[in-house]
Amino acid sequence: MELVLRATAVYFFLWIVSRAVGRRELSELSAFELMMLVIIGDLIQQGVTQSDTSVTGAMLVVGTIACWTVIFSYAAFKWRKLRPTIDGIPVAVIIDGHVIDEALRVERVSTDDLLTEARNQGIKDVRDVRVAIIEADGRFSFIRYDNAPEQSMERRGD
Repeated sequence: MELVLRATAVYFFLWIVSRAVGRRELSELSAFELMMLVIIGDLIQQGVTQSDTSVTGAMLVVGTIACWTVIFSYAAFKWRKLRPTIDGIPVAVIIDGHVIDEALRVERVSTDDLLTEARNQGIKDVRDVRVAIIEADGRFSFIRYDNAPEQSMERRGD
């Protein structure tokens, strides 16, 4: 039972930390940040399992974390009002071709990162962008003036 409580405590701690740290895709992590993730994983394992190296203990910990993941996912699906708290909210970072510096500052994203992502998606000039959004999962979405936003929204199912 102690392993389940430890795994639960660590799950919620990591959820809070990930919300505080911000959005970033794995492909955007630096080598140092990736190493830190590996170290954090090792530290978490040691803190959760302590001296328990049994297969049963490992299965309990993984099962507990998986259950919390399913519960959060179901809660976000079932109760729409919880979705922003659990999953986060999209943030507009370009509106009508103008970069919203305050939004970038809050999300801790540099203008260079935004421009790099725009170029990666074939956008040469931000003035061609009607809206750019950092999605809740950290990906960028760009809607250009030459696209029909209403059609894009309908295709997404919103």
